[in-house]
Amino acid sequence: METSAHKQQQQQPEAGKIRNLPWVEKYRPQTLDDLISHQDILSTIQKFISEDRLPHLLLYGPPGTGKTSTILACAKQLYKEKEFGSMVLELNASDDRGIDIVRGPILSFASTRTIFKKGFKLVILDEADAMTQDAQNALRRVIEKFTENTRFCLICNYLSKIIPALQSRCTRFRLGPLTPELMVPRLEHVAEEEKVDVSEDGMKALVTLSSGDMRRALNILQSTNMAFGKVTEETVYTCTGHPLKSDIANILDWMLNQDFTTAYRNIMELKTLKGLALHDILTEIHLFVHRVDFPSSVRIHLLTKMADIEYRLSVGTNEKIQLSSLIAAFQVTRDLIVTEA
Repeated sequence: METSAHKQQQQQPEAGKIRNLPWVEKYRPQTLDDLISHQDILSTIQKFISEDRLPHLLLYGPPGTGKTSTILACAKQLYKEKEFGSMVLELNASDDRGIDIVRGPILSFASTRTIFKKGFKLVILDEADAMTQDAQNALRRVIEKFTENTRFCLICNYLSKIIPALQSRCTRFRLGPLTPELMVPRLEHVAEEEKVDVSEDGMKALVTLSSGDMRRALNILQSTNMAFGKVTEETVYTCTGHPLKSDIANILDWMLNQDFTTAYRNIMELKTLKGLALHDILTEIHLFVHRVDFPSSVRIHLLTKMADIEYRLSVGTNEKIQLSSLIAAFQVTRDLIVTEA
């Protein structure tokens, strides 16, 4: 009787741990079959594993597209839980990964052979684009020398930051942003498991704002649910501090139909009230400019001005002055349209 009570006590903290996990980790795919995207790449990797011919891999693409999940699922399939620690070395950008680490721990891990176990070891270098040039140069020799008993898997966001010598030693796979058709069923599954009230426009907003990044979508879903208890378009936009479509419509209306002072005052009030960033407003307006039927010469003039403002904002200039410049660009556009008509 005592032992069963003791077991229950042990299980409770574990269940609590799982319950307190961020949803991103809680619902991270554990096997290759759990992964929802890039089926062609997954089937290729699955074939490599089943035929025991895994090459060195280089997975690249934007964040939240399943690069780390893919390789961890591979590792779980290749090794049993008790041999995982001795067969897999995982290093992240947060770990020190200068040339000393390549020459030290990575080299010693790759060079030691596994006794009593057949097969190869796996070295996972996540965020490899953060490695220095020297470390990458040192790594290429290590990869070449110990191919016999070690496989390397590099994961990065920017392929251009990996030296060509390393690229040529690996089989490259690009994991692109996820499509809404793939994201929605997964988000619905998480919402169902966590009993979240998600409206249809809320789901649309999640997919739009995350732009193919599953991690971001889940984080927004969790934070919106915690803050508001209901996930609708408005709560999602409010939670992320992104301007609503109605706000953008108002801003455009003021810029094109009001005089400069009124437009400036109204937009500043709205920005202060909702805590909007000019960069976000600019991004949304840019999409709008493409949809509105302006004469082409006017549109070209306006987009050039907006590109200049966006560049200045990225350098870190005063938002108020840039906002004035944006309103001025639209007022000039309005006058151009009137003269052309």
